[in-house]
Amino acid sequence: MIKNFLRKVLALMKKEFIIVWNDPKIRGVIIGMPIMQLLIFSNAATMEVQNIDAVVLDNSQSVESRELLSGFENSPRFRKFYYVDNKEDFRKKIDTQKVQIGINIQNDFSKNIKSKRGANVQIIADGRQTNSAAIASGYASQIISSYNSELTENKGTELNINVRNWFNPNLEYKWYILTVIVAMLSLVTTLILTSLSISRERETGTFDQLIVSPLSSIEILIGKSVPPLIIAMTLTMIMVGIIMIFFHIPFAGSIILFFISILISLMAIVGAGLYISAVCDTQQQSILASMTFMMPAVLLSGFLSPIEDMPVLLQYLTLLNPVRFFMVLTRGLFLKGMGIEEVIMNLIPLIVIAFITLTLAARTFKRKLG
Repeated sequence: MIKNFLRKVLALMKKEFIIVWNDPKIRGVIIGMPIMQLLIFSNAATMEVQNIDAVVLDNSQSVESRELLSGFENSPRFRKFYYVDNKEDFRKKIDTQKVQIGINIQNDFSKNIKSKRGANVQIIADGRQTNSAAIASGYASQIISSYNSELTENKGTELNINVRNWFNPNLEYKWYILTVIVAMLSLVTTLILTSLSISRERETGTFDQLIVSPLSSIEILIGKSVPPLIIAMTLTMIMVGIIMIFFHIPFAGSIILFFISILISLMAIVGAGLYISAVCDTQQQSILASMTFMMPAVLLSGFLSPIEDMPVLLQYLTLLNPVRFFMVLTRGLFLKGMGIEEVIMNLIPLIVIAFITLTLAARTFKRKLG
């Protein structure tokens, strides 16, 4: 029984690979285009930051430290402040990307100002969000410099600003953009291949042959989804190799966790693509529907602007977007070396999304067959 099932599914998978490989247009789209876009987007894409969240560790708890922090609180550039009392909570806020920057004030801050020895203020920026980190630390430095001018005038001392960038010490912009583009191009490749799979059969007139074949609807769906999944995963790993070898971006995390994350993320996207393919009658309709899906998915992924800056309704909608979690995983595993607990927390919503999209695609396809 299982042997017969596998034989039929593998035969359909072989047919899908042959169709993809024999079509020069599709070969160009799935092989040439992602690599070309990877190289172009790394230099062309830009981002903008509107609001900034910060974590504060004020070990001084003095009048001087409160005066400095009031400058941040009264700044329109900053939105939320998380006050913590230990380094572990301080690090956790930045690790989990709850904030863009951290402000660390030492316990001798007030004493050094009064003794005119010069006090230190440390700004920690999340280097995974390269653009946000540069802008946020720049705003923070401006506020500290303004307070520094008052100190120099009134008390004859000055502050020393120490800015550090975690996970991307030199704020290499390509480190951020390239790891994100891997997720974007994987989305495009998987969605296009799966969305065209069934509609292509209808348009070429072979769908009826597929229906009368000794394949069940589940076997057809598996045969249609596995080849795009394999192709997309292969291209993703190739792109990862390119950015490691040619752009010299170190991979800080686990390759196994990265592979698992890609697999589950792409399964969620495969489900969306199969649903589009089952609903659409022509390849043109499938391409238009894919584009309709991709634009909101990219905009709601946190790629162009932080999710925290979006309206509340859109923030909830991002929970249904597999690209959001895919981006967090690729960036986190690549630059930070994200631990297994954080990986699992991002994989759980992806598993739920994959289950929903694949179930919806299967039911829609069965209804179409009926």
